[in-house]
Amino acid sequence: MEIKVNFLDNLRLEAKFDDFTVIADQPIRYKGDGSAPGPFDYFLASSALCAAYFVKLYCQTRNIPTDNIRLSQNNIVDPENRYQQVFKIQVELPADISDKDRQGILRSIDRCTVKKVVQTGPEFIIEEVENLDASAQALLMPGAQGENRTLIAGKDLPLEQTIANMSAILEGLGMKIEIASWRNIVPNVWSLHLRDAQSPMCFTNGKGATKEAALASALGEFIERLNCNFFYNDQFWGEELANAPFVHYPDERWFQAGADDSLPEEILDEHCRAIFDPEHELRASNLIDTNSGNEARGVCSLPFVRQSDGEVVYFPSNLIENLYLSNGMSAGNTLAEAQVQCLSEIFERAVKKQILEDELCLPDVPASVLAKYPSIQAGIEALEAQGFPVLVKDASLGGQFPVMCVTLMNPRTGGVFASFGAHPSLEVALERSLTELLQGRSFEGLNDLPAPTFDSHALTEPNNFVEHFIDSSGVVSWRFFGAKPDHDFVEWDFSAAGERATAEEAATLLAILEDLGHEVYMAVYTHLGATACRILVPGYSEIYPVDDLIWDNTNKALYFREDILNLHRLDDRALKALLSRLDNSELDEYTQIKTLIGIEFDDNTAWGQLTVMELKLLICVALKQWDPAKEWVEMFLQYNDNTVERGLFYQALNVVLEIQLDRDLHLEDYQANLQRMFGEARMQAVLGSMDGSVRFHGLTPTSLKLEGLDRHLRLLDSYKKLHAARARMAPAQG
Repeated sequence: MEIKVNFLDNLRLEAKFDDFTVIADQPIRYKGDGSAPGPFDYFLASSALCAAYFVKLYCQTRNIPTDNIRLSQNNIVDPENRYQQVFKIQVELPADISDKDRQGILRSIDRCTVKKVVQTGPEFIIEEVENLDASAQALLMPGAQGENRTLIAGKDLPLEQTIANMSAILEGLGMKIEIASWRNIVPNVWSLHLRDAQSPMCFTNGKGATKEAALASALGEFIERLNCNFFYNDQFWGEELANAPFVHYPDERWFQAGADDSLPEEILDEHCRAIFDPEHELRASNLIDTNSGNEARGVCSLPFVRQSDGEVVYFPSNLIENLYLSNGMSAGNTLAEAQVQCLSEIFERAVKKQILEDELCLPDVPASVLAKYPSIQAGIEALEAQGFPVLVKDASLGGQFPVMCVTLMNPRTGGVFASFGAHPSLEVALERSLTELLQGRSFEGLNDLPAPTFDSHALTEPNNFVEHFIDSSGVVSWRFFGAKPDHDFVEWDFSAAGERATAEEAATLLAILEDLGHEVYMAVYTHLGATACRILVPGYSEIYPVDDLIWDNTNKALYFREDILNLHRLDDRALKALLSRLDNSELDEYTQIKTLIGIEFDDNTAWGQLTVMELKLLICVALKQWDPAKEWVEMFLQYNDNTVERGLFYQALNVVLEIQLDRDLHLEDYQANLQRMFGEARMQAVLGSMDGSVRFHGLTPTSLKLEGLDRHLRLLDSYKKLHAARARMAPAQG
């Protein structure tokens, strides 16, 4: 994690990381102002807080209340060496906690991350640099030996070279990449969380049998998502980019709607139109680009090559964003390597969906077959030793598809986790299933798994497929665990050997789709110096339902974005119009505004927590519509999960509204005690909201210029680096 420090007045310092700011000072006796804890105080507090976190985690997973648990830490300093200290952590536990849990709580403290880092002894590297914002790719894996050459199945270059090449590409883009965390809780299963230090919203998770394989996976996914603009999906890219010569890619085209808002003739083909618009309800306005919001330019469309005949077909960027998420995108050392990864992921998700929908029971992988892969078996045995039964299943549906499944059961909670992996090699598919299962997870994280169900509706509900797509945490059927499989086990193999192995494997996977009657469309991206591709298989690789293009399209943001960002500038008439649109939109009241309008607000601000319900509430208060405001406040206090500070503000507002609406009550009779209860500053905000001197309390003014929205602006800065690279490459590729 990158922590940037700014020098403030006197001895005060400011540390900034992610969306947080920490102020440090020195005591007055050390010439400071005593306005904040000192750096060493924060260090001491970090270990105590970390210990308490692990206690809380232990108790939460076992439904043990922490109300009467107390924890303290004292540091005992050696009088002869002040750098030699003992940290003594003491825990006071209630009498009704069992001996087993008492020992469990003490063991949980021993897992404190701060403690382990201090005990291991971190190494400090102190150096001067010309520019702090310059790339620091060398910090991705300190001590990595560049002369090593590790070849693994699925990669056309050694891991070390793959890592070096991808790091150089990111460095050339001006992106400073850091690893936020590593996981390796069982043998031969590594995962990491990698992100842009300057825009942490841009992140990926890598996984593999070794740390090098996991790092290559994360870097590849990062470059894949840059190439396909995935980090910036659903977000508003600002007026500058909306009016740039191109918004997404230099070869994009914008097409105008036909008569009566009909689809432009230039987009899609007959095969796609039959899938995406079966009832002829889809309109051009449904396909306006969400990111630019530039309706006047028409429908922004991206070229894809139809693999059956090489014809170029234009897909609206809106359609891709709404239906496919990251399915079918990949980067690789070669185009064939990227294609194999794209197609493997498409099969993994499609086959998983079929298994969930049809509630299939899969065949077990025989022990004799599993024994051929001892490194995978070691990881599975380590999970079982921790008390998690593991089922290893053949998900190929009788040898049709290159898919495997590893399912973990948690007897402590009754939850299960079915993880799928795909690749032409059975071994690689099985390894991916296992590494996906544990990607970014601790053993405690396995306590959040949902229980199986016989409820078919819960299984086929669209959001269940989305949950499975995002992190495999959706619900599975109890029928999955039956003793009579719906298909026989097949020890399948779709892999190839030799110099053209990945090209042959890609051809094999494409042939499976052709045999199923699917058209395949592919776009290849090389603007950023890496080879990446995106593959769409209409009617097969969608993540969201096609109906979302009409009924739940992300470009509903265009109906609200400008007015919400200009909220403080709207007069009463415009506010009433906005409230009316919100009321008529059929939006879920708990939809977050940042999701609705595509703006990355800081999560720690009122904007970041704002929901449709709260926005309606604030508009009603601004319009002095007391009755509906009172109803919204009551609903907010009953159901909304917001910060304590925000809750207290609305609790005070609720009382004042009650007084306002009751003719027998007078505010001056209660004002003194309300101020004692809620504090002077909070009551000033409430009373100011009532008389109109405070508008939209807690929401800082902004506009379409996005002033003050640092988090979102950092995201746009990240995208502008890609945009500039594409602009530089456009003439050469033109």
